[in-house]
Parts: sequence; C-alpha cells; structure tokens
Amino acid sequence: MANIHSQRIEALRRRMEAEGIDAVIIPQADPHMSEYIASRWQARRWFSGFTGSAGDLVVTPDQALLWTDSRYFLQAARQLEDSGIQLMKDGLASTPSIPEYLLAHPGKHHTVAVDALMFSIDSVDALRDALAAEGIALRTDFDAAEGLWTDRPALPDHKLFLHSEEYAGASAASKLDMMRSAARERGAHGLLFSALDEVAWLLNIRSADVKHNPVAISYLYVDATPEGRATLFVAPSKMTAEVETYLSSQGVDIKPYDSLADFLRALPADIRVMVEAPRTTGAVRDILGSRAMLVRRSPASLPKACKNDVQIAGIRRAMIRDGVAMCRSLREIEDRMSAGIPTTEIDVAEILRRQRSISPAFFDESFGTIAGYGPHGAIVHYEATPETSSTLRPEGLLLIDSGAQYPDATTDLTRTICLGTPTPEERHDFTLVMKGHIALARMIFPDDTRGAQLDAIARQFLWHEGMSYLHGTGHGVGQFLGCHEGPQSIRLNYVDVALQPGMIISNEPGVYKEGVHGIRCENLVLCVPAMTTEFGRFLKFETLTLCPFEPDLFETEIMTDDELRWLNDYQTRVRETLTPELDPLTAQWLTDKTRTIERKK
Repeated sequence: MANIHSQRIEALRRRMEAEGIDAVIIPQADPHMSEYIASRWQARRWFSGFTGSAGDLVVTPDQALLWTDSRYFLQAARQLEDSGIQLMKDGLASTPSIPEYLLAHPGKHHTVAVDALMFSIDSVDALRDALAAEGIALRTDFDAAEGLWTDRPALPDHKLFLHSEEYAGASAASKLDMMRSAARERGAHGLLFSALDEVAWLLNIRSADVKHNPVAISYLYVDATPEGRATLFVAPSKMTAEVETYLSSQGVDIKPYDSLADFLRALPADIRVMVEAPRTTGAVRDILGSRAMLVRRSPASLPKACKNDVQIAGIRRAMIRDGVAMCRSLREIEDRMSAGIPTTEIDVAEILRRQRSISPAFFDESFGTIAGYGPHGAIVHYEATPETSSTLRPEGLLLIDSGAQYPDATTDLTRTICLGTPTPEERHDFTLVMKGHIALARMIFPDDTRGAQLDAIARQFLWHEGMSYLHGTGHGVGQFLGCHEGPQSIRLNYVDVALQPGMIISNEPGVYKEGVHGIRCENLVLCVPAMTTEFGRFLKFETLTLCPFEPDLFETEIMTDDELRWLNDYQTRVRETLTPELDPLTAQWLTDKTRTIERKK
C-alpha cells in the first residue's frame, strides 16, 4: 500500500500537469509570516508528513524534496521514510538552495508555482529574479492544497481578550498615534500591519489562535492622517463586547478578516501604504501595486522591543513566579529519581507545565518544552515524542529549556542539571559554557552597540578549546507575546539593530557533542543604562531570570575570582528572592542548590 503522503503528492502532480506547472514550492508559512503557524496553513506537513517547524517542500513531475536545517535532520529522515521525498540538508555546502536546484535543470522547469500568500515580498522578489535569469516563469497564485486537502482545518476562532493597560503600560490610541507620526515622517498615508504580534501589541489585544503565542489571526490598517482611524480585520465571531468597546474608544473599527483584499483594492490610487517587506506577503503587494511603500522594518518593531517601566515591573514580578515553579519542578524531578520512580523526558515536560499552571496567572507554555537527556541534549531543538522519549537514569546530564506565558511576561530559561556524579568532561564543558554566560552577563558596552559585537564574548572560552555552537547567543523576547522577538539579537551574523535600554534578550551559550551530551545555560537579561562619561553613554545587562545553576557542575579550578563572585551573588539573589515564596522542603532544596561555591584547592 502506497504511503499516504506519496499519494497526496501524486494527486498534486496531476493538478500540476493539468495547469502546466513544472515545479511547486510549498513553504512552512502562513499569511502573516509567523514563526509558529495555525493548523490551517500546515500544508507542507500535510503533503510530506514532516512535522518540524522549519522546512520547505518542492514537488516536480518526477521528484519531491524537502529542505530543512540541522535541527531536524534526524527527525526528517525518520518521518520521510516510504514517502518518496528526498531530504535536502539545508546549510551544508553540498546542498543547493531551492533556486539553485531549480536552476540546475532549466530545461525541465519552465514554470514554477507558489502561493504568494505564503511568501514574503522579499522572498517572492528574490525567487522571481533568480528564476528569470534562466527564463523560468514564476506563477504566484497556486495554492497547492486547494481541492486536495478536503478536511483542511478552519481558521482558529478563539475569542479576543484585552491585554490590560495595567500590564501594557500604554493605550492602543497612544501607540497608533506613534505609528501615524512615523508614517507621515516617511511620506506615507497609511500603514498595514500583517505580523500578528505587532497587531496584538498595538491594540492591547490577545487571543489563543496560535499554539504558545497569545495572538489573533488578524490584520491592522492604520490611516495615517491626523483624523484617521484604524481598522482591525478579524473574524467577527472572535469579538467580545468588552474588546469592541475598548477598540472603539481607541479609534479602531472592525471589519471581517477576509475583507482585507477588497479594502486594499478600494484605497485611492494616489496614496502610499507602508508595508514591511520581510513580513508582508507578496499577495498584499500584488493588490496594492504602486501604492505599496516598502520598508525594511516596521515602525512598531523598536517600540515593541523596548519595554516601558510598567512592562518591566510586570516582567520582574513574573520572574519570581516562574522561578518558584522551576524550583518546585527541579526538586520534584530529583525526588522522583531518588525514589526510583521511572521518569521520562515527557514526564519532565509535564512536571514543568503542572507546576507552572498552579499559578492563576499561567496562560500557556511559551514554546514546547525541550527536555533532552544525555545524547538527546545535543539535539538543539529536541522535543520528546512517545517514540523518542528516554527514561532518566541516575547519571549524565539533563538539559531543560522551557518557558511560560503570563499576562505580565513571557519567560524562557534553560538549565543543565546532573542526575548523578558528574564526569570531569561534563564539569569542564559546563564551566566553559558558564564562563561565557557570565562574561556576557557582566558586559558593559557603549551606546549603539550591535549584538554581533558582543557574540564572541560568550563563545571565547569554547573557541579557545576548539568548540562552538551553531545557534545564536541571544534572541529578543516579547511581553506576553512571542518568545522569539526581533529586531535585536546577539549572534555571529550582523544585524543592524543597536541594543537599547528596555530590550529583553536571552543569554544562552551552549555546547553540543553528538551522541554524548548537550549543555546550555540561559537567562533573560534586560538592557539598562550603566554610566555616562566623557566618552558617552554605556549600557549593561540586568539578569532577570531567577533559578539556580547546578552547583555540582562547576570546575572552579578554571574560574576567575570575578566569575565566582558573580555566580555566588546570583545564587544568593535567587535564594533571597524566592525562599519567602516557597514551601519549607523546596526552600531547603534551594538553600543547598545556592550554597556558596568556593574554589577547590
């Protein structure tokens, strides 16, 4: 019997032949260029069976190929078995990009088709330009799933709710006025926001349409004239009287989600509408035509990233709540191990969720928990399944990367814990990672510094011993929004965004040895002013996360006095802050975990 996914691809090929299409690209994407996408837009998963969060499928008359990155090589190889789909290991020198692959066979691919609703303006333009070099046409109106995916999920229909100004620290009207001013400064008459997190932030609304992300499937158009109003495009069934009343008071009208195209077509021919090219679909640009004013970064991006005082106060409160849940979770895991209770990686994730959900403020996890024991810790974005979940043993390392969504914060932290007596290699590798973590946490740097200028600070100790890691050192984090939020980052490749006060960013160096172990140590930090001298303003990081580091894993012989002082100061702050919120047994556990770490003679 043929694999169900190969059957679906054969059905797609029959459609392609009927419409004169030689190749189809099916991305992992939605019309809002989201990192996490709703079930309705999981067409790549439906055709291929591959469930990873990144990867694009290409189907031709005689081949099907799936490109994904190193996080998913093992998973993709397993899930693509018997499907007839060839795995293309993206990022390897030997693997061509999708355009390179198509251009290598120009005689076979006269027409390539995509759905421009699933590709950004930048992606459509880059693909069209690349294909045109060999005379290959690009069709942009082909929905591969149309007529084939008959039980396709409907659009999510969760109700909207308000994100109170008690947490947001600013009204929707004030943020919309800020956007209007930014548009007028650039000569634009209006702005269209497609990114779900920006719509949610601008209007102080939230929902549960996307797993782990409290956003609503919607668009927002802002008339930039002084007397103009804003229009939220969202399914009417999602509205509540409370939300409708608030939005109306903030100058926001409501229209159906599927009426956006008609609305844009009806706009006057002589106006200019600002759209963010990397996060707006080619389909929107096709509708706007010459009215589209393309910008590289939305004017909402930086204001959203730079948290105000009210938001920062809420985030600090949430870190105490989250730290308490983490301490209870880590203690429960250790107690189960001591009692000989079988505990799997899936059990670890369930423990974390249960402990966090004790708080009435808990809304959701901020991403699927990564609980990687032993060799699984070396798989950077590993998420246990019933087929892969390992049972913990009283030895080796357990890497836990998890986070939560609360009304006042989004959290994300990683701890590496030892389940037995650590080996010299485990202690050495862990300490090299922590030396990098501490170095970055202690940095003072001048205003206008980019993340790429700090990245080597965290990697230096690993580099000295011929080790490194492939992921970034730091990503931005939202407030009751996305766990991954731009535009700031700390990574090797250059991103032209200066770190600014109010930005929250992760500090997460790591090291991964395939088949052995993975180590990552992550706190969230807040960028704050440090000092102003005759040389200008300097900034530093305030560590926000409150959770102890594993004391038994430090090789103190290779640590400096300053590093030990930072570590002990941090552990003391964790203990003093969290102990009043803990039950006696967990408080005793925390006292041991935060004991003073002294250099071994």
